[in-house]
Amino acid sequence: MLFNSFEYIFFFLPIVLFIYFFLNRKKLLTVSKLWLLLASLFFYSWWNIIYLPLILVSILFNYFIGILLTSDQILKRKRLFLTFGIVSNICLLGYFKYSDFFISNVNSVFHTNFNLLKLALPLAISFFTFQQIAYLVDSYRKETKEFDFLSYGLFVTFFPQLIAGPIVHHKEIMPQFNNLRNKVFNYRNQAMGIFIFSIGLFKKVILADTFSIWATEGFDTLEQLSLIEGWVTSLSFTFQIYFDFSGYMDMAMGAALLFNIRLPLNFKSPYKGINIQDTWNRWHMTLGQFLYKYIFMPFNKFLLKNVFKPLGLKKYVRIRTYLSLLTLFLVSGIWHGAGWTFIFWGFLHGSATVIHHIWKTSGIKMNKIMAWVITFNFVNFTMIFFRAQDFHDAIKVIKGMVGLNGIIFPDIFRNIINLSSNDLITYGVLPLTDVSNAIKYLLIAFIIILCFKNSNELMEKFKPSWKTLIFTFILLIYSVLHITKVSEFLYFNF
Repeated sequence: MLFNSFEYIFFFLPIVLFIYFFLNRKKLLTVSKLWLLLASLFFYSWWNIIYLPLILVSILFNYFIGILLTSDQILKRKRLFLTFGIVSNICLLGYFKYSDFFISNVNSVFHTNFNLLKLALPLAISFFTFQQIAYLVDSYRKETKEFDFLSYGLFVTFFPQLIAGPIVHHKEIMPQFNNLRNKVFNYRNQAMGIFIFSIGLFKKVILADTFSIWATEGFDTLEQLSLIEGWVTSLSFTFQIYFDFSGYMDMAMGAALLFNIRLPLNFKSPYKGINIQDTWNRWHMTLGQFLYKYIFMPFNKFLLKNVFKPLGLKKYVRIRTYLSLLTLFLVSGIWHGAGWTFIFWGFLHGSATVIHHIWKTSGIKMNKIMAWVITFNFVNFTMIFFRAQDFHDAIKVIKGMVGLNGIIFPDIFRNIINLSSNDLITYGVLPLTDVSNAIKYLLIAFIIILCFKNSNELMEKFKPSWKTLIFTFILLIYSVLHITKVSEFLYFNF
């Protein structure tokens, strides 16, 4: 079930919300929690019920391992159980997400002919796997408290954050479900939740889905792109994924607020970043925190203990940091998708982050506007590899952006741009659909991301009023009226 569907907005969400608070009002607190768990499992099963047993087994397995890790009776075997739990989760994720990628590469390198498994990727497997790995590690470190199975199941499956994050920690969510104050209907949270949900719905339906038209046509349909088409295509996807993911986060946070649950901050105007580290500190923040805590730090310690210290290179902290950063982004790349374009995308961002760290040590400062221009264009360039089906499609877009396929200006520019037609510059109809409208949307997108407050800032200063009510109502109605085709969120594929 999608947030941007009629079934979710007008049936599922209102019904689940009403029954949840009705049960709480009747002091049936355990039943209300069970109701929310069952509703979340129903929400997950709506997509494909065949994968319901998979997530249930995963929850049972990790809950049981978590109990063992918090027990004092197996002190000598805790590391063994932790390793078993992490490896089992990674194997589950790897089987469904990377089997065909591995087989196809083996066939290519060794000229074999193994059949692909052609497995459908279970919804949200990347998210609930990472979330539960974090739970196991925290249990091993004695950073968790004992919770009943019902609370743990709800922690994993809570439907606003289940499909595409944020990746939450037990200490952020579990106590909220057990807080008696959160069992009471809160009118301010209701108003704020609907307000933020409406903004997210607008971002998805009106902005992201519109940009997807030009991105899809440029990447997947047209065989070659001229200069303007290349830039429109790349920027369209750059803004599509921005408003798609930002819209999802807004709708997730808004829906959670209806239940008096506050999800952690996960998206904070990343395209305002003036360097690559600043950008990543604002984009999918919970994933970044997970990778730093559970990939970067352990790998850094591993390098120190097993490589640098034995070789007498203990003092070379920066080199160890750079290797750990590069590893972190390579993991991020492969986590986002089973393909070499994703790995290359991760390598580019890892390399850029290393270069940024080297730049900082030089003490040279750059003008903020210039820094933003460089950062945004780098992100836009790397998004080409993130979106392209293969390197051939990526190179096609890049060729268009640098003008290798010529420059085609619409006829209306013939009198404005006083250049005569030649082999490089021509006038006519561009193959990419409605380019002039695309340019208008791109200008609007730049204004929104650079000049307007983000959803988190709006939440901090939120005050229920008639003005806010009218604004919310207009956004909601306008967005609902434009839901002509329900589309997936991009992060559903990860």
